[in-house]
Amino acid sequence: MLTTWVVAPTCLPLVVRRCHACASERFRADGKFRVNANHKLLDAWLLALCAACGATMKLTVLERAHVRSIRPELLDRLHGNDPALAAELLQDPVVRRRNRVALDWNNAWRLDTGGPVHLDGGVLDVSVRFTERIPVRPVRLIAEGCGLSRGEVERLGAERKLVSAVRLSGRRTGDFTFLLKR
Repeated sequence: MLTTWVVAPTCLPLVVRRCHACASERFRADGKFRVNANHKLLDAWLLALCAACGATMKLTVLERAHVRSIRPELLDRLHGNDPALAAELLQDPVVRRRNRVALDWNNAWRLDTGGPVHLDGGVLDVSVRFTERIPVRPVRLIAEGCGLSRGEVERLGAERKLVSAVRLSGRRTGDFTFLLKR
C-alpha cells in the first residue's frame, strides 16, 4: 500500500548573508516590502532583519521598473506586505542570485506522515511530496518519518532493505519514492 508523506514549510526560511553591522550571517524576512517611486520608475525591496542585531537588509525585487510594466496585482501585493509573495520571492532563484543570498531551511519545515508508521515485518511503500523547494536529506526524512536513527537508515540502505529510484545521499528538493522492507 502506497503511503504519502508531505514536506511543507512552517515559516519563511532564514536568509544567509553577512550582516554589515555585526558578525551574524542570518536574516529573518517577515514579509515586509518597501516600494519607492521616482517619477514613473519603481524600486521594490523585501526587507529582512538581522537575527542578532536587528539591522535591516534590503533584497532587491524590482529595480527601476516602469510603472506600466508592473502587473497591478503584484503592486497591490507589494503595498499590502503579502507574506505569500515574500515566500514566492525567496524561492525565486533569480532574486536569490541577484541579491547573492542563500536560504537556511533549518527548523522551517515539517514532515506530515499522515499518522504513525508501522514497520512490523512488512513492506513500507512511501511517496514523499514537497509543497515547496525545500532542500532536505532523504535519509533524514526517512529516519524522522519511521522513528529510526540516521545510521540505521543508512545501514538499511547498505543491506538493500531500503531502495529508491533516486540517490538517497545528498539533498533533494523534489518528490521521490522509496520502499522499506523490514
